[in-house]
Amino acid sequence: MPKLTKRTIDSLPPTASELFIWDDELPGFGLRIKPTGVRSFIVQYRNDQGRSRRMTFGRYGVLTPEEARKQARDLLAAVSKGTDPAGERHRMLHAPTVTQLCERYLADHVEPHNKPLTAREFRRLIEKFIKPQLGALKAEGVTRQDVVRLHRLMAETPRQANQTLAVLSKMFSLAELWGVRMENSNPCRMVKRYAETKRERFLSEPELARMGEALRQAEASGSEATNTCNAIRLLALSGCRVGEVVSLRWEHVDFENGGLHLADAKAGARVHPIGAQAIALLASIPRIEDSPWIFQGKRSGDALSVYTVEGAWQRIRAKAGLDDVRLHDLRHTVGTYAGQSGANAFLIRDKLGHKTLAMTGRYVNRDPHPLRTLRA
Repeated sequence: MPKLTKRTIDSLPPTASELFIWDDELPGFGLRIKPTGVRSFIVQYRNDQGRSRRMTFGRYGVLTPEEARKQARDLLAAVSKGTDPAGERHRMLHAPTVTQLCERYLADHVEPHNKPLTAREFRRLIEKFIKPQLGALKAEGVTRQDVVRLHRLMAETPRQANQTLAVLSKMFSLAELWGVRMENSNPCRMVKRYAETKRERFLSEPELARMGEALRQAEASGSEATNTCNAIRLLALSGCRVGEVVSLRWEHVDFENGGLHLADAKAGARVHPIGAQAIALLASIPRIEDSPWIFQGKRSGDALSVYTVEGAWQRIRAKAGLDDVRLHDLRHTVGTYAGQSGANAFLIRDKLGHKTLAMTGRYVNRDPHPLRTLRA
């Protein structure tokens, strides 16, 4: 076997089949010649498991023989210390990308464990922000700087930026569990969240009156189905979440004791107390034969869609001049008025179905109106 030099390599004739020439000075260092004429430097070795590995690491012409010999010596020295350069390259080549990790996260974690609306929002964040910026990267190679860059790109929407960061953090924590990343390597750690302006929007009595009038007009004009308007009314009377209302069945209503049995509530199965007005509203809704749903959807046998209610609310709030009010603010309104009536935080927590008093505190606003009334 000759020593691989420029003269030796240049003198080698073309070959009809792949040919390997090994260096006689450094065992394991060689040259591969393809029928196309491409000449590449290689190393061959056995890893710790005794498996033979062959690795191409540079093309002749880009590397000189002496430069290639130095790189080969470094690679073979690393092998003697227990590393497996070819195996590592193969692993990295076939390691999942962030896009693949996203799909596994959605399929194996989000779909089985999160509510449909939550799953829809997480998928939106992934498709709109995470995949375009990080999707092509190897999941194990994402750095804190990559995450910070994405977070900064979303600085104008701080709440959405923080939600995206939370999704990423959970996804990379699961990547550690699944063996995609090393333990304690979550690149979202220590990334500072943006400060968020707490939303404390609730409807005043005049605003509630305008909302009620807009609902009546919508029903009278036929622009919205009566059961859609009734679903919105029940949201305003009960403090339930939208998903809890549209999924209500008749069997869930306890007319005698004034309660809704929510089997699939966000905080777990519970009985949600409702007052006389909500009971009267539910009692006024006609039952549809062979349908278990209180709020019937457009198709027979289907429950009313959350998106149908959301779409109707967009039009109704515009009529009422409540353009900044979300459906969720109706829930906030229930908590606020309960607090003003003298209910303590524990009662309001149970009313709204919160897990903690800290969350309840965000819903109970201190409106100075009752104090003004007392002074008068």
